[in-house]
Amino acid sequence: MSAPRLDAPFPYFGGKSRVSAEVWSRFGKVDSYVEPFFGSGAVLLGRPSPSGVETVNDIDGMLCNFWRAVRHSPDAVAEFADWPVSEVDLHARHMVLVEERAGLTERLLVDPDYYDARLAGWWAWGASCWIGDGWCSGQGPWVREGGRMVKGGAGLGVNRGLPNLGDAGRGVNRKLPRLGDAGRLNDWMRALSARLRHVRIACGSWDRVMGYSVTVRGASHPGVAGIFLDPPYAAGNMDYSAGGMGLGVADDVRAWCLEQGSRRDMRIALCGHGSEHSALEAEGWSRYEWQTKGGYGTSDEARARGAAETIWFSPACVTSQLRLL
Repeated sequence: MSAPRLDAPFPYFGGKSRVSAEVWSRFGKVDSYVEPFFGSGAVLLGRPSPSGVETVNDIDGMLCNFWRAVRHSPDAVAEFADWPVSEVDLHARHMVLVEERAGLTERLLVDPDYYDARLAGWWAWGASCWIGDGWCSGQGPWVREGGRMVKGGAGLGVNRGLPNLGDAGRGVNRKLPRLGDAGRLNDWMRALSARLRHVRIACGSWDRVMGYSVTVRGASHPGVAGIFLDPPYAAGNMDYSAGGMGLGVADDVRAWCLEQGSRRDMRIALCGHGSEHSALEAEGWSRYEWQTKGGYGTSDEARARGAAETIWFSPACVTSQLRLL
């Protein structure tokens, strides 16, 4: 019997779980794997036979703290994430998370062993209770002043509203992570911890993990690197939640792909929308279109373009003809 698939214990807009099998069929066996925009980690978690050196990165300190905390202290994260849906707790914890974001990110950057299990658990629990995008974006009008929540104050704020009450639960609130009969949150976190045991988790700009020493020489000797790139899509194409990246990131990533795409020691996948990165096709990249479930983007355009998801694969990737052999 094959091992059950692991999923992130929180909903994440833009996740690639539905297409991870296609990515790995194109990458095949690689000596190192790099994912500069880690997010929910759907592609890494969907890898059928983990091997070699794996390096992931995200600029969102809350995401990096969650994954680092789960790797080191899965039971502690589960303890703080295991909480009933509560509107007052959602707003109170949201306020703390927004206020702590900057300091947390700085501590993660300077100390590779640092993590905060309480903030990690609260963040995953809140993301599972939250409706729509914008969780922990810090762009809402409500702030804390003098021990009270007031509207229109100075500093980063939060939005207020009802938590998700429309189903039996999402993310950590599901409590049934398909890991057998136990279905306990601790089991889910421990399984994730075991999978991340040898994964290197970086926090910062995407290009910090794109050097030769991390990619091709990621293993103890030069080999073939699999690089999965899922930057925020171009402005107007898709809504992403907090991440701290500018709208020009997708263009910068495409420029990097144009420079490195002819390498035979790199198998690269670049995600986008519609014809966003079609310039790569003139350089021999192949195009793969797929459809999402719709996500939870708030704009009409984001929902309407759910069928326009596209991945471009570099020429070194395994072709469909070879996969049939």
